[in-house]
Amino acid sequence: MRGVIIHYDQDQDYGYVNGVDGKRYIFSRGDLAQDMALTRGAPVEFVPDDGTAHGIVAARSGKQLLNRNPPQRGLAAETPSAKSMGLWAYFLRALGDDYRNFAGRARRKEFWAFHLWLLVVFAALFGFGILLNLAISGFDDGPRTSIGYIPALLFMLVAILPSIAIVVRRLHDAGLTGWLVLLCYTPLGAVAFPIFGLLPSQFGENRWGPVPAGVRF
Repeated sequence: MRGVIIHYDQDQDYGYVNGVDGKRYIFSRGDLAQDMALTRGAPVEFVPDDGTAHGIVAARSGKQLLNRNPPQRGLAAETPSAKSMGLWAYFLRALGDDYRNFAGRARRKEFWAFHLWLLVVFAALFGFGILLNLAISGFDDGPRTSIGYIPALLFMLVAILPSIAIVVRRLHDAGLTGWLVLLCYTPLGAVAFPIFGLLPSQFGENRWGPVPAGVRF
């Protein structure tokens, strides 16, 4: 598939390619099939794989591609025809590709999708832990061990870094500094957290990158 590079962060080693299908694909330098300059607007060819671009090479000619679907005024770098991802897909991407992405942007849908599934998965693992403890101790005597809670505990430990990263990207999307994430870990966290999730997004590109494609809120 053909596309154009719309963003690349060298420090965090991640970037995005807009494909001709109107979708946005994430990539890292390890996905390059050849050494090339990762400049914005550079035409490329790649192999799409579930939201990720692999085997990226420089396209031979990109004039028609660069002129295809130019961004509308006030919505710079956003792809109007891009399809929105599902809530589960946002959750998996936050845990996987974006788990240490502190430089991009995240819309409200991505923010709430991640935390919704975070609670669902944790509740499922916690419930599994209760049943496992009862099975080990005996259902008649009640739970006398806590070993069943280990999967839920490990899951929460794994989710700490992605949860911080997505709040930072949410603040970036609203045009604010990511350091405000520290408020979530103070007595003001119960108020700051929902406010951060409801802040309106900035229109157009800001210092943290282009508008995330495929999400209208």
